[in-house]
Amino acid sequence: MSRVARLGAFIVVALAVLAAGVFIIGSKNYLFSSTYRLKAQFDNVAGLTNGADVQVGGVHSGTVHSIDLPHKPGEKVTVVMDLDKSTHEIIKQDSVASIETEGVLGNQFLAISFGSAGQADVKDGDVIESEPPLLMADMLKKANGMLDSSQQATLHLNSVSAKIDSGQGTVGALVNDKQLYNNLEQSTAAMHDTMLQAQVGVTDFQENMEALKHNFLLSGYFRKRGYEDSASLTANKISGLPPGTPLKSFTYTAKQLFDTRDSAKLKDQKSLNAGGEFLAGNQFGLAVIVVSTGMEGDAQKNQVLTEARAMVVREYLVDNFGFDDSHLKTLGLGKQAGASQEADWGSIQILIFPAGTEMPVNRQAPVVGSPVANSDSPAQVTSVAVEKQ
Repeated sequence: MSRVARLGAFIVVALAVLAAGVFIIGSKNYLFSSTYRLKAQFDNVAGLTNGADVQVGGVHSGTVHSIDLPHKPGEKVTVVMDLDKSTHEIIKQDSVASIETEGVLGNQFLAISFGSAGQADVKDGDVIESEPPLLMADMLKKANGMLDSSQQATLHLNSVSAKIDSGQGTVGALVNDKQLYNNLEQSTAAMHDTMLQAQVGVTDFQENMEALKHNFLLSGYFRKRGYEDSASLTANKISGLPPGTPLKSFTYTAKQLFDTRDSAKLKDQKSLNAGGEFLAGNQFGLAVIVVSTGMEGDAQKNQVLTEARAMVVREYLVDNFGFDDSHLKTLGLGKQAGASQEADWGSIQILIFPAGTEMPVNRQAPVVGSPVANSDSPAQVTSVAVEKQ
C-alpha cells in the first residue's frame, strides 16, 4: 500500500472514530458528572419523551433516561430519571414529580418539588410521588363550555334588549312612554315592587358571572392552593359537633400538613395515616374534621381556607383507607382566637365519636379547645357561635 493510500485510510478511520464519539457523547447527558436515578409513575405522560429536561426548583438538574410502558392494563407508566448528585440534598421522600409544559404549547418537561426538612433522603432507584399532568384538551373543553354559556347569555340579552326597544314589558314601556313613567311615579308601592324584582335579577346575574369565573378564570387560583372546585368545599359540612366526648382524636398544626399559610395543598399526607388506620380498623358513629386559622388575615378568605383544608384532608382519608365515608364530615371554623404561636397557621383535628352518635342539628358551630400537635387524647369541646365578620 502506498504512503498516500495509508494516509487516506488513517484520515477516514479518524473521522469515523470522531463521528462515533460525537453520537455517543450526544446521547449521554451528564457523562462526566456523578448522577443517581429516581423513578415516578403516571397514568398518562402527556407527550413526555426520552431525553426530556428534568427541573428541580426551575433549574435544569437532569434528564429523562427512559419511559417504560406497563406490562398489563391497570398499571402505570414508569418514568426513569437521571439526576445530578447535587440535587440529593433537596429532593426528599415527600418530593413530588409533575409533568409541565413550557408556555402554552411548548415541550413537556418533568418538574420535581423540594422536599421537606426532616424528611428522609431518597436513594438511588427510589420511586417518588407524582401528580397527574394538566391536559390541554381538558382545558379546551372547559373553555368551550364557558363560551357556549356566554353565547347563550348574549342571545338572551339581545332578545331582552329588542323587547325593550319595541316597548314590550314594564321596562320597555318605561323607556318608550313618558306618560306611563309619570303615572308610575305616582304609584310608589308598585314602583317599589318593580325595583325589588330588578334587584333580584341583578343578583342572579352576578351569581352566574361568579360561577363562570370560578369555573375557568379562577381555576388556577384554587389549584395553586390545593383544591379546584370551590363549590364542593361544603359538600360534607355539618353545622357543629355532636354532644359527648370523642372516642379518639388526632390533632395537627397547619404548618405540619400544608405548604404555606394560605394553602390547602397537602405536603405531609403520611402524618394523617394514623387517623385513617383508626377509622378503617374501628367502629365509629361519626367523625368530624375540624379546621381553624389564627386571627390574622381576611375573615372571609380564612373561612374558605378552613373549608378547603377540611375537604382535602377528607379526600385523602377516603381515597387511601376503606371505611364508610358517609360518616366522615367537615367543619371549617375560619378565624378562631386563642391559637398558640406554634399553631399560628391554624389547626386541624380529626374527632372520632363512638357508635350511636347522632348527627348534630344545632346551627351554632363549636370551637375546639387548644390543639396540641400530634396529640391523640380526647378533645375538650366547647359549643359557642362562630365569629361573624
